[in-house]
Amino acid sequence: MMRWRTIGLMLAVLGLGGCASTGGMTSRPAQLPDATRSQVLVMLRVAPPHLHATNDYVGDYASTPDETARKHIAQKLAHQYGLQLIGGWPMPALGLDCFVMQAGPGLSTQQITRTLSQDARVESAEPMQLFHVLGKGDPLYPLQPTATQWHLAELHTITTGKNVTVAELDSGVDVSNPDLAGQVAQTQNFVDDSAYRAEMHGTEVAGIIVAREGNGVGIAGVAPHAQLLALRACWQASSDDAAASCSSFTLAKALQYALRSDATVFNLSLAGPRDRLLERLLDAALARHITVVGAVDGAATDGGFPASYPGVIAVADEHTEPVTIEGALRAPGVDVPTTQPGAHWNFVTGSSFSAAEVSGLVALVRELSPDITPTQLHDALNAKTALGLASMRPAMIDACAAVARVSESCTCDCATANASLTVPRR
Repeated sequence: MMRWRTIGLMLAVLGLGGCASTGGMTSRPAQLPDATRSQVLVMLRVAPPHLHATNDYVGDYASTPDETARKHIAQKLAHQYGLQLIGGWPMPALGLDCFVMQAGPGLSTQQITRTLSQDARVESAEPMQLFHVLGKGDPLYPLQPTATQWHLAELHTITTGKNVTVAELDSGVDVSNPDLAGQVAQTQNFVDDSAYRAEMHGTEVAGIIVAREGNGVGIAGVAPHAQLLALRACWQASSDDAAASCSSFTLAKALQYALRSDATVFNLSLAGPRDRLLERLLDAALARHITVVGAVDGAATDGGFPASYPGVIAVADEHTEPVTIEGALRAPGVDVPTTQPGAHWNFVTGSSFSAAEVSGLVALVRELSPDITPTQLHDALNAKTALGLASMRPAMIDACAAVARVSESCTCDCATANASLTVPRR
C-alpha cells in the first residue's frame, strides 16, 4: 500500500562510502560538460588470459605487466596525437581497456577518433557523449493513485521482487532515507574518486523501485523486497536541482560493474545520443537475458538512447509525445510521490520515473519467473502483443495482467490476464 507523508523528518544527509577503486588505473574527478565534450574514448584490446578483473578491479588484473604496457601505449598515443591522458578503466566484458583522452582547443573530436581508429594499436575510438536524466520535480499536487492503478497491495501478496537485484545507473542515492534504509545492497561511485554522495534524481528513482513497505512513513516501492545496486554514473550539477549529467565513460564503467554483479534488471532513467561502447555493453547484458529498462526522451526524434536500442524496454510517461519507438510502453510518471535526500518525500514527473516503475514491475515478474527472456518479459508487459494486436502506439501497462500471464493466476482486476503467453516459471 502506498503511503505519503508531506513533511519528512529533518535528518541530515549522510556522506556515504563505497567508492569504486580503479586499481592501477585512476579516474580523475568528473569534468564539467564543456570539458567532457572535448574528450575521446580509446579502446585497447586485452589478451584473453587476463580477463579476470574482480568487481572492484583491484587485484592481479589491475597490476599485470600487460595492463602497464597498455597504459604505456595509451600514453604514447596521447603524446603522438596531441592529447592528454585523463584516466582508464578495464572492460573485461568486452575484452578491452578503455582510456579517456582530452583534446586541446581547436581539435575536432570527430577527426581525432577517425585518426585513432586507423591506428593499428587501437581497437576502436569514439567521442565522449553526454547523457541526461529525464525527470523534474513538481509542486505538491494531490496524490495520483499509482498504487491503485497497478493494484500493488494485491500484487504484493504473491510477489515483492524477493531474490531479484536491480542495478540503478543514475546519480547518487541517499541510503539514510527511512524508506531506503536496508534496501540498497551496495553503492559504488563511477563519477570520480570522492566519497559516494546522496543526490536527488538517483534517490527519487530508487524510492520508486524499492522503498520499504509497512514502516509507517513515506511510500512503498513497486518491488520492496528487491535489492538495489546504486551505481553513481551521473552527477548533479546543483544542490537544489535534480538535473544530472552522465558521460559515456561513467556509464560504461557502471555497466561493466553491473555485468559482473548478480543484477538481472538494469534501470537507465536517462537519455543521450547513440554510443557504440555502450551499445556493446548493452549487447553483452541482453545476451545474458538481463532486462534493460530505458526512459523515452520525447525531445529526441528517435526517442533517445538507450531506450531506442533494440532489446531495451522503452518506457514513456502518460504525457510524453511523440513516442516513435516501436514497442514502447507507458507507465505512471506524472505526480509520482517518492523519496528525496534526507527524510523527505516529494512529487516528481517524467519518463525517468515511469522507467523506474517498470523496473520494479520487472523485478516482480522475475521473482515468479527467473528464467524469463527479455523478449518474453516485454511481451508479458505489453497487452497488445499478448492479444496479437499491432503495437503502433505505446501501450499503457496493465501490471495485474502482466503478473497474471507469468503466475497463471489473477490476484486483482486483470483486463487481459487471459491472454496466452508461455514463459518459464520457477
